[in-house]
Amino acid sequence: MCHFHRRTGFAATILVVGLVFLSGCESGGHFTLLGYSTAPPIHEGIRTVYVPIAANTTYLIGIEQILTRAVVQEIGASGYRVTSDRNRADSELVMKVVANRKNTIILNQLAENRQAEIGIQIEVVWRDLRKDHEGNILSNPKGFDPKEKPLPGEPRAQAPQAIPLIVTPTATFTPEVGGSNQSAYQLAVNRAARQIVNMMEVWR
Repeated sequence: MCHFHRRTGFAATILVVGLVFLSGCESGGHFTLLGYSTAPPIHEGIRTVYVPIAANTTYLIGIEQILTRAVVQEIGASGYRVTSDRNRADSELVMKVVANRKNTIILNQLAENRQAEIGIQIEVVWRDLRKDHEGNILSNPKGFDPKEKPLPGEPRAQAPQAIPLIVTPTATFTPEVGGSNQSAYQLAVNRAARQIVNMMEVWR
């Protein structure tokens, strides 16, 4: 038994040493091990996000308020911090609800709606507000340095256009079991919030 414990202890020591060599230390005291990192999945240098009330060009009254609340809540759980002061924010997340639809999937014998699907379309632009980074669109990454001189014969580089990211969540509901337009739109908005915040994360 003694030999067994000695060998087990030696093997454990070798394993720990091997893991130390395989891991790497990052800035901020975080570690990377076998492709996984203890660092939060956020952009380096960006800690705060300003989220104005989403714009809404559809007839869905109040959907912009519901969307904004859901996104703010999701951001708060992601590692970023939402701030109400744009002048002190590192970035700005702008959203616009631009379209919605509703399709009947199944009708009952009385030609009433038995199951339906709703969908919304949201345009998202995440802007960098940090000094010396103005003009960078984080949701459509493209490096831009206004001080960089063009090569001979090339036009001066222009700041990237704010091409929005399009998010199109859907949800189904069944009136016979208590489903409604309201519950379906809430579900779609929650899905949109997760998609938007996933876009803001850094995959290490």
